[in-house]
Amino acid sequence: MNQYETVFILTPVLSDEQMKETVAKFKTLLTDNGAEILNEEAWGLKKMAYAIQKKSTGFYNLLEFKAEPSVINTLETGFRRDEKVIRFITVKLDKYAAQYAEKRRNKLSKKEEA
Repeated sequence: MNQYETVFILTPVLSDEQMKETVAKFKTLLTDNGAEILNEEAWGLKKMAYAIQKKSTGFYNLLEFKAEPSVINTLETGFRRDEKVIRFITVKLDKYAAQYAEKRRNKLSKKEEA
């Protein structure tokens, strides 16, 4: 199993509940296909560098997970079919990026405890 990180941007016209449902849908899609979710971050509504589909903001979300390579095709097909997703990118993490991601997760968890 490889470690991956995917960031996707959801359209800003969604309510908070719709946004959470969409993120949960993609998490379920991953777990149903045998992926193990390591980290999830909702970065919130952010301004984009340039307009996409005449929208200048979007809900940014990050999912970090371990999965087989075949799961990525299923996930990205789901992103393409969902009209709520404006953009997405999935990156396979090498050992150095995985170490950095783990440090970042630990740092965030300590910050949340405080």
